[in-house]
Amino acid sequence: MQKDVTVSIRNLSKHFGKHVILNGLNIDIEKNSITTILGFSGAGKSTLLKHILGLLQPTSGEIHVLGNDLADMNHFKLRQFRQNFGMLFQYAALFDSMTAFENTAFPLREFSDYTEKEISERVSELLLSVNIKEESFFKIPSELSGGMRKRVGLARALALSPEIMLYDEPTTGLDPITTRMVNDLITDTSKKYRERGLTSIIISHDVKATLEISDYVAFLDRGRIIEYLPALEFPKSDNPLVKAFINL
Repeated sequence: MQKDVTVSIRNLSKHFGKHVILNGLNIDIEKNSITTILGFSGAGKSTLLKHILGLLQPTSGEIHVLGNDLADMNHFKLRQFRQNFGMLFQYAALFDSMTAFENTAFPLREFSDYTEKEISERVSELLLSVNIKEESFFKIPSELSGGMRKRVGLARALALSPEIMLYDEPTTGLDPITTRMVNDLITDTSKKYRERGLTSIIISHDVKATLEISDYVAFLDRGRIIEYLPALEFPKSDNPLVKAFINL
């Protein structure tokens, strides 16, 4: 595997009974980049993300992440390995009964040896870095706006200093102003952690945002990557399906 590739997938197929979700998929995702995977609903985007995380086992094919063959890892090793990932879910997926502070502290308490003092310092740093003010640290999710919940979700995702950030439809259901805020958060996070090679992988339907914030864009259809280009070249694709998707 090349040194500058974070995720390398070869001939990945996934079948659920007679249903073929991924069908000989190939992709290399470059380190220190923002790569967005576009596609219609049901194309296999979420299934691909679950394979990268090791949550699903392929029917056939190979997946290498950070130089590791996921097929060589047992359940315990995979659980440890997932600490290399941060995940911002579609609706932030915060724990309803926990404050913003407690949500952000959760992975540190579960997976680190930090003292409570160190956790407090780290959580405060993270929340402030995503523009959550101290007066909101101890509010529960229902007391936060949709945009603020996204910010807290991102702070939690960054708590363990991941090497890969995954974003699952980060702007779905958001108004234009909040969408812009989330897109700025993604690009600002990528720039902030560029020195240590943070790789960002986004699943999205939002063509406009994708072209604005991505370095590379892949188009997934019927379980295969049918186009994969730098973001500046993607609108010039000759693929008729990509053209149709862009012009929707």
